[in-house]
Amino acid sequence: MLLFIAFAVSLGVIVLGVIVFKSVTGLTGVVPEESRTFLDPLPKSLRVLWPLVKFVDFHFGDKFSAKLVEKTDLQLRLTSLVFLMNARQFLSLSIIASVVASLVALLLMLALGMFSFWVLVGVAMLGYFYPRIWTRDVRRRRVARIVKHLPIYLDFLTLAVEAGLNINGALQKAVEKGPDGPLRWEFEHVLRDLKSGLNRTESLRRLDDRLRIKEVTNLVGAVVQAERMGSGLAKSLRFQSEQRRSERFQRAEKQAMEAPVKLVFPLLVFIFPITFIVLGFPIAMKFVQEGLL
Repeated sequence: MLLFIAFAVSLGVIVLGVIVFKSVTGLTGVVPEESRTFLDPLPKSLRVLWPLVKFVDFHFGDKFSAKLVEKTDLQLRLTSLVFLMNARQFLSLSIIASVVASLVALLLMLALGMFSFWVLVGVAMLGYFYPRIWTRDVRRRRVARIVKHLPIYLDFLTLAVEAGLNINGALQKAVEKGPDGPLRWEFEHVLRDLKSGLNRTESLRRLDDRLRIKEVTNLVGAVVQAERMGSGLAKSLRFQSEQRRSERFQRAEKQAMEAPVKLVFPLLVFIFPITFIVLGFPIAMKFVQEGLL
């Protein structure tokens, strides 16, 4: 009986979804087409939801709080996702993710013959905040790659400056020889800013504002101060390179020291119980054969 009710409800939800989809499709006809010529391609997971994102953005985007839009825009710039979507589209995606998660949870609860309002609310909140969790994960991986490649680029910059090049030529050589990744893209952005007419100080300040990473902030401050004071740039870069390399070894030592602590939980939950079962099973069987258990 419960299976029949769940099937009937699911069929009704599907029919309702088809009707809503046709209505939304009619309304999306007034949504202007988006030109993504100079934007990053959409991931496959977003291509299905993107018409709905554009629909919500077009009809309800101007209702979003200006403070929330500004905060979201800053988060997208720090994660380099600003070339994938704007802040209003990101908020629209959060709303759609919340609605989709709620519908899936509702269908599952009806199929299981149960319903919980608080579970539905929790799933809806999780769907809303999941895009932000995803952006934080993207930011964490991006920062890790930049910090990993920074000592290499500092070595290239130091060698180029010591060979007689200025900071512009050193950046060009570092971009040509350095490993591919977000730091290389950011240095290419600095070179484009320099070619567009910005001075070195302003270009480096914009680099620091885009990344907001402590190590990059120290590098920008050292280069700007060396140019302002007229001190040796090569010496400052050499010091920065040695400092970043020392910090990388310290991070590696810290992770190595944290490994035994992180292994305690898997040992207690997974490995030790299995070990005790393997060792105790023959003893328990011996007691059973002797009639003691």
